[in-house]
Amino acid sequence: MILRTTLFAVVFSVTLTVRAAEPAKNPPAFNADVRPILKAYCTECHGEAEKPKGGLDLRLKRFVAKGGKSGPAIVEGNAAKSLLIERVTSGEMPPGQKKLTTTEIEVLRKWIAGGAKVESPEPETLALGFAITDDDRRWWAYQPVTRPTVPKSPSGHPVDAFLLAKLNEKGLKLSTPADRVTFIRRVTFDLIGLPPTLEEVEAFVKDTSPNAYERQVDRLLASPQYGERWGRHWLDVAGYADSEGASPQDLERANAWKYRDYVIRAFNADKPFNRFITEQLAGDELVKPPYAERKGDDLDAIIATGFLRMAPDGTSAPGADQKLERNAVLTDTVKIVSSAFLGLTVGCAQCHNHRYDPIAQTDFYRLRAAFEPGYDIPNWKMPAARQVSLYTTADKKKAAEIEAEAAKIDAERLKKQKEFIDATFEKELAKLPKEMQTDARTARDTPEAKRNAVQKKLMQEHPSLNVSAGSLYLYDSKAAADLKKMTDAATEVRKKKPVEEFVRALTETPGNAPPTFLHHRGDPDQPKEKVAFAGLAILDGTLPLKPAEKLPTTGRRLALAKWLTDPKHPLTARVLVNRVWMLHFGKGLVGTPGDFGRLGEKPTHPELLDWLATEFVEKGWSLKKLHRLILTSAAYQQSSVRDSKADAVDPDNRLLGRYPLRRLDAESVRDAILATSGKLNAKPFGPPIPVMEDDAGLIIIGKANRDGAQYKLGDETVPAGEESRRSVYIQARRSKPLGVLSVFDAATAEPNCEMRNSSTATPQALMLLNGDFIATQAAALGERILKEAGTDPKAQARRAWQLAYLRDPSEKELAGAIAFLEASKESFGKQPATPVILKKGEKAPEPPSPETRARIAYCQTLLSSNRFLYVD
Repeated sequence: MILRTTLFAVVFSVTLTVRAAEPAKNPPAFNADVRPILKAYCTECHGEAEKPKGGLDLRLKRFVAKGGKSGPAIVEGNAAKSLLIERVTSGEMPPGQKKLTTTEIEVLRKWIAGGAKVESPEPETLALGFAITDDDRRWWAYQPVTRPTVPKSPSGHPVDAFLLAKLNEKGLKLSTPADRVTFIRRVTFDLIGLPPTLEEVEAFVKDTSPNAYERQVDRLLASPQYGERWGRHWLDVAGYADSEGASPQDLERANAWKYRDYVIRAFNADKPFNRFITEQLAGDELVKPPYAERKGDDLDAIIATGFLRMAPDGTSAPGADQKLERNAVLTDTVKIVSSAFLGLTVGCAQCHNHRYDPIAQTDFYRLRAAFEPGYDIPNWKMPAARQVSLYTTADKKKAAEIEAEAAKIDAERLKKQKEFIDATFEKELAKLPKEMQTDARTARDTPEAKRNAVQKKLMQEHPSLNVSAGSLYLYDSKAAADLKKMTDAATEVRKKKPVEEFVRALTETPGNAPPTFLHHRGDPDQPKEKVAFAGLAILDGTLPLKPAEKLPTTGRRLALAKWLTDPKHPLTARVLVNRVWMLHFGKGLVGTPGDFGRLGEKPTHPELLDWLATEFVEKGWSLKKLHRLILTSAAYQQSSVRDSKADAVDPDNRLLGRYPLRRLDAESVRDAILATSGKLNAKPFGPPIPVMEDDAGLIIIGKANRDGAQYKLGDETVPAGEESRRSVYIQARRSKPLGVLSVFDAATAEPNCEMRNSSTATPQALMLLNGDFIATQAAALGERILKEAGTDPKAQARRAWQLAYLRDPSEKELAGAIAFLEASKESFGKQPATPVILKKGEKAPEPPSPETRARIAYCQTLLSSNRFLYVD
């Protein structure tokens, strides 16, 4: 495999070189092809610096032609005599290890040989420093979102109309509709992340009404499990984690789960997405303190700011470099916000102007200034200290009343305790000679540090006189028991106090606005000029970020949220609808959901992207309406069967002439297995189920005790069944991803996840063959089919097939399944059962019969198959 990969890379590289050397019919354009190369490698020194090195400015074509101290950089029409080509070919320029590739040099060579032309007039003047050109402003992502006319289409559905317009240009069309079982399985996994039940499949297959598809979509959108599925998608973007990361300790975040639950509730309620964005960025600026008194939507707004607490935070780790770690938290926060809402790699401008996109280094710090007051680096609070208490005035009053009640019990207990101790002491004292009793009383009432030698010796010689609350039980067990009952009674009373809850939120101290400085090369030890809060400079001319409102706080984050959710913003709605499209079709209309810049992909269907963006905003930023629109299209309902003609024209299916075959994501794999085995625990919300490392180093949830009543996780006891809850409720530890999820490409919050990979790797097969989780669930499925189908092997095979694949097996498939069961039974009959390691005094359980082992093996095969793991 290594040899084949290396050989492919060599051939591919040679092919690029050969193609690049061919004379171009149309020479490269300066703004589109040449300027990005110069910007990536050269203009930081030759143009953007206060004094361009060598007097050479490479930002405009005429500057390139003029050259610097060494003379003109190019000779139009003659690349061989151009100083620019000479310097980059020799490797002299640019300095350092980052050099132009052969292909990039060839682009420069062809441009010069073709006359070094520009495709549009250049500005008359250009100040030194970072420049935004008209060509930058013309980039598709910065253009206003307009509502294009829907092409005419026989389907009458706007989504189909836009797709068919592109398909027809290539002589293609949409595939035939998928059968009903395929559709309901597809849409159910898409919207709730679980397989449909057999009853739901049967009802849909029999439903001949014209709106049967729409009713299924509406039913699933109304399911509380919709929020669990689509909330998990957003948690990827937010970089959700139940631990701090950024250090080997990876300390836990005790209350991060409240943000997770807020997200799930928001999706289920179809909270308008502009409101959802605003709450996450500035929920604390929407409601008045004290936040503990807030309820309902107002409280949710405070919890929502947990979005801004999701970045890795190593400031509480032992020995942390506070300056670097604090700076890293803000840097990652800007990265999360910009990738989530702007679809741009603003984080690349932390140290220098963006190499490819019109994002200056100042833009990074302009956005960072929105969050500086909330984080307040000079007065940094550690994670445990920055939480917002939800203890209300009523809670405090109730707690005080309960404490007073408990204090009465304590006072009575102390009174009785003194009486018991005094009585016991006198009883023991009476046993001594009378001449010693006075000295003993004096010794008892004198602090030990002040006792003289005689008194001290007396107490040591008669230890029975050292009566105390701790030793009372040695003298009077009944009195000690009575006192313990009173202590327990006070404890029980105190348990009635309202529990003080906390929220991991971001808030500001009124009147506090620490300045933001641009860091030279991103180094917090080298602050330069002060930077004011603002948006991206590329949008200043079309949609400037308005000044913050006058609030007790700075109001900056609220201003940022309003700017992002302005219907005229060219990025936010496009980014959001593209992400939804990606999650339904496997790839976005823009294939790089977190990068709408020059290094990202251009949209395959720009008109459809803009039409969806405007429709999304006009329909009240409703995500459920957007789902309904996409899922009721013929494009979504079409078959995934490949067509040789279509494959020849569109091998990557970017025109969507068929539905793309997709593997279930990590959470859906685990949850589907649990649902099929009948063990899925549908309990929603609450603290996460903790994970642990087993003896082999694999991260697991926990192992059940033999009685099944509970399982142990370190020192913690967790009720049985909790380990079978949906994957969204499993603790997301950055350093300890759950093994069964990580092998199937679960999200990694570094700092967030814009798009998951979908790989096919050996550890996946090993997990399905040997993992404890799959073995346990296969056994549970075996028990389920025994219960539901009885002892007949044929009925068991059919029932397991139905549960796994939601279809009846064909006669050939059923015959193969029965043959597998018989062969497995015979094989297991010749093999001893796996021995069980027993504790001392433990009785060995009855080994499973060959029939049972065969049934489990059959179930494991079904749950591990591509037919189960893929959605077509």
